[in-house]
Amino acid sequence: MTQTFKGIDLFYTDQGKGNPVVLLHGFLENSTMWNDLAPEISKKNRVICIDLLGHGKTPCLGYVHSMELMAEAVEVILNHLKIKESTIIGHSMGGYVALAFAEKNPKRVKKLCLMNSTALADTEEKMQNRDRAVVAVKQNHKIFVRIAIKNLFRPKNRILFNEKIKEVIQSALETPLQGIIAALEGMKIRENREHVLQSSSFKKMMIISKRDPALDYESTIAQTKNTDIKIVEFPDGHMSHIENKDKFILHIMHFIDFI
Repeated sequence: MTQTFKGIDLFYTDQGKGNPVVLLHGFLENSTMWNDLAPEISKKNRVICIDLLGHGKTPCLGYVHSMELMAEAVEVILNHLKIKESTIIGHSMGGYVALAFAEKNPKRVKKLCLMNSTALADTEEKMQNRDRAVVAVKQNHKIFVRIAIKNLFRPKNRILFNEKIKEVIQSALETPLQGIIAALEGMKIRENREHVLQSSSFKKMMIISKRDPALDYESTIAQTKNTDIKIVEFPDGHMSHIENKDKFILHIMHFIDFI
């Protein structure tokens, strides 16, 4: 299904009945990353999976896809579906978008799960890495995608999940060049939103991996201090839905239905 936003068609899926759960994918991913999780959640809930700007079946909208712009796109879909309040689960970049949405619409969030994500803004070093990534993408985006996806997994898991990694890479290669660059530029300029985690009254959970190559474990954990955030820790990398699939699904289901 699609919904018009600023002249483009936003793609989303809508399945199941019950309390709305919105799933937001990460950078170089799309709504198909939830293919194992969404059917489980939809047994008792209504599940909306959204292809964010420049990813999956949603086209690009300019040269910078800010987290605020992506959150606005999410808002348009939820308005169209007449969903006033929902549980939002965001993986990596999807978590940044979820935080931007929650900052603007706190009363529309029932629960928020940041999955291998952070409320912190990019450090200077990370910003420079984004700039280098843009250069690499322009030189050969296929090589960039293959390396980027593989590096999200814990080193020992790159062999263990070799076939699954090939699937993820194949899906990521469908992301257009402009979509990759626009997302990198958008993530680079995103704001620190720790205050959303600290001051909001809705239920919160963070899924944190001890050997996440994309996020610093100590600074991620530090965001949860003196808050009511439920912490779920895994021993592996950035791709919890693959590297820790069974336990990941159990924790997500418990968060949605019981917490």
